[in-house]
Amino acid sequence: QVQLVESGGGLVQPGGSLSLSCAASGIIFSIDAMAWYRQAPGKERELVAAITSGGDTNYADSVKGRFTISRDNAKKMVYLQMNSLKPEDAAVYYCNANLKRLWYSNGVDYWGKGTLVTVSS
Repeated sequence: QVQLVESGGGLVQPGGSLSLSCAASGIIFSIDAMAWYRQAPGKERELVAAITSGGDTNYADSVKGRFTISRDNAKKMVYLQMNSLKPEDAAVYYCNANLKRLWYSNGVDYWGKGTLVTVSS
């Protein structure tokens, strides 16, 4: 079984910072893109940031310049550094990875269960 486990969520004041981590475990041959998504109450899940195995990144316009995604391929981890947080950043943040379990497998998307980020004074 493949598992993605997020950590690092919590309560932070507006303007504050928070760092999220996600660890992939299980039988994994390779991981292609990894990403963070978020879903606020009453809203659809949206892409926050993504990173390829080679380190290319993409960000939602709403977080550019404030959030930084990074990964450690050896540790099978992806991180999201969130600075200058706003109340509208509050959401459940989900880790996503497109990975192959075996060398001949097709890439499949896996999701973590999410971690809650609350931005409030």
